[in-house]
Amino acid sequence: MQIRRFYEEELGSLLMPGKVLALYGPRRAGKTTLLRTFLGNFPEKFFHGNGEDASLREVLGSGNAQLIKSSFFGYDLVVIDEAQAIKNIGNGLKMLVDELPQVKVIASGSSSFDLANRIGEPLTGRKRTRTLFPLSATEIAAQFGNMVLRQKLDELLIFGSYPEIFTTESRELKIELLCELRDSYLFKDILAYDNVRNADKLRQIVALLAFQVGKEVSLNELSRNVGLSVPTIERYLDLLEKTFVIFKISGFSRNLRSEITKTCRYFFWDNGVMNAVVNNFNLPALRNDLGALWENFLVSERIKKQTYTGMHVRNYFWRTYAQQEVDWVEESDGKLRAFEFKRNPKAKTRIPAAWKNAYPEAEFSVITPLNFTEFIC
Repeated sequence: MQIRRFYEEELGSLLMPGKVLALYGPRRAGKTTLLRTFLGNFPEKFFHGNGEDASLREVLGSGNAQLIKSSFFGYDLVVIDEAQAIKNIGNGLKMLVDELPQVKVIASGSSSFDLANRIGEPLTGRKRTRTLFPLSATEIAAQFGNMVLRQKLDELLIFGSYPEIFTTESRELKIELLCELRDSYLFKDILAYDNVRNADKLRQIVALLAFQVGKEVSLNELSRNVGLSVPTIERYLDLLEKTFVIFKISGFSRNLRSEITKTCRYFFWDNGVMNAVVNNFNLPALRNDLGALWENFLVSERIKKQTYTGMHVRNYFWRTYAQQEVDWVEESDGKLRAFEFKRNPKAKTRIPAAWKNAYPEAEFSVITPLNFTEFIC
């Protein structure tokens, strides 16, 4: 079973002669499948190659404008998967679009820091960027409807939404695939990066973050627990963000002295990955971290929705030193919206008094399994 991806309909309209469409996303999120589906209906002449192919690396990494021009002359579209594997790919793509300005180009990569660094500066003014995440609730609901999304909710909380895992029926195979993803792909881009060699330390950091989802993370505490310096912890966290394992959210404040703003909360792009790093695939009814599972799912899906639908929003959490808090705050055009996440629809929720007094104009909503589709679809 193949899930229609959000960009399937949009990809053609994103292409422009003389410009590169940079498609980022984690490994196994479906970038290659998306491109093959698109190319299957592409009416003109195209080239589709992989950056790990030696002959393609030789051409695009050569710095030889004439070689690049002669190699790609006659194509209407050039598509390069795993573009970060090609040395000086940014310069190579710049020469391609400069020498053949009628050609449209797609460069995809699983490592955003690598691909961005290598194509960013050379292609200033010559590129557009998009990110493809694991399956989003928006995509699932669009194909199967909200009722199926509700039926799949417990599954999504435990196994996440990587395409291959979502479409697999067997619980045992889902676990096997997630463990393979964890062991073989999760840190592949980071460990290939200069001066990053300690996979065990990376695994420790990620596991500790999984136990602290929805809570502020202390870099000093991570440093003590893992045995690395704070600057090294910061560097590893940055790389984990740039390879689509985690992302961070900062505290919201308009300079009230009681508000906490110096710490961050970290979330995972995929619940299945979060569960894999702590080896816990128990059903929600057997979990003592159900609140964290629910919050991580809603937060990651909300950002997918924001990204795909072009919502220009700044995201935060909010907490005071007196322990009053709001799970999720969005600021857009000067307006504030606050959200509390409750797995139990019957749980009583009140607006924190400090929030209400400080931001009386802000909207406030509670997201539960009864209304979650409105928040993430």
